[in-house]
Amino acid sequence: KYYMKFDDYKEYLSPALAKATDLIVEKGQGCYITTVDGERYLDFVQGIAVNALGHCYPPVVEAIKEQCGKLIDGSFNVMNFPTTLMLAKKLAAVTPGRLNSVFFSNGGAESTDGAIKLARAYTGRTGIIAFKGSFHGRTMGAVSVTGSNSKYRKYCEPMMGGVYFTPYPSRDLCPDRYNEEQRGAFCLKELENTLKYLAAPETVAAVLMEPIQGEGGYVVPAKSFVKGVHDICTKYGILLIFDEIQSGYGRTGKMFAGENFDIIPDIMTIGKAIAGGLPMSAVVSTPEIMEEWHAGMHGTTFGGNPVCAAAGCEVLRQFEALHILEHVREAGAYLQNRLMELKEKYPIIYDVRGLGLMLACEFS
Repeated sequence: KYYMKFDDYKEYLSPALAKATDLIVEKGQGCYITTVDGERYLDFVQGIAVNALGHCYPPVVEAIKEQCGKLIDGSFNVMNFPTTLMLAKKLAAVTPGRLNSVFFSNGGAESTDGAIKLARAYTGRTGIIAFKGSFHGRTMGAVSVTGSNSKYRKYCEPMMGGVYFTPYPSRDLCPDRYNEEQRGAFCLKELENTLKYLAAPETVAAVLMEPIQGEGGYVVPAKSFVKGVHDICTKYGILLIFDEIQSGYGRTGKMFAGENFDIIPDIMTIGKAIAGGLPMSAVVSTPEIMEEWHAGMHGTTFGGNPVCAAAGCEVLRQFEALHILEHVREAGAYLQNRLMELKEKYPIIYDVRGLGLMLACEFS
């Protein structure tokens, strides 16, 4: 069949989406995928952190099937769906603080755009401060606040205005030989300098950050740095947005990575693992902040889809039933210890870092 030849895809699909392999996969189960030729592979990618429970986890599949037999879509801006309300209530039970108001969308970049719009609507300000090394997506809004690789921004100028970048406390972005606390202090000073020399605080709507940088290298900052960013935002009336699209949903052993730092943001974006492999994301904030996002100021065709919501409800049920967070902490500690043993044995391993199962092994 024509679809079994990888070269045939080039005629019909844009090359903009780069392919890491030429595999043509038709089945997935747990941690394995199977190609149209019957070859079986261990899948370390899992949809880029989407399938937290593995491919086609049976209870999630059954929830999807059941909802598909009732209603697939009907436009959430026209009517309401029981599964979507149920998912919002379940999310409110696991999100920190009073982050209980949810706007559902379809992908991580879309939720980034939404969070920026919400911050600007609430504060009446336009400036956004983001971090070098960050990745927030590739829509025009999201790529404007992404600083992990210049190729994502190539030929996209002019981008969304009012964006300022400051360094994140990774080794690559700080002076040599600085330890964790020194890197944090250096980057806090740079953030203050940004507000002093480039972006007047009264014009800045939000600081957008990954509590643990993903594409930037799985960088875990010092608690003092995250607290310092929070304190600076509080001082100037700036909203703090946590991008938990990759770091959230249990990857660090906490439901959301920010909980490791005892900091609650004003706005949070979530996605990837939220719906067991179906496209879904969300902007989450407090009712007071969400109230300033008046009717018609934002919208979506597929956001809040009842099938995605049914899958999302089942994902959260399975997280609780299977004690996923406890498992991540135990398995993460085991993996990190074994990686540290390899680091001691092989000098080529430069660093091992991370929290839970959000771990990096860096080679020199």
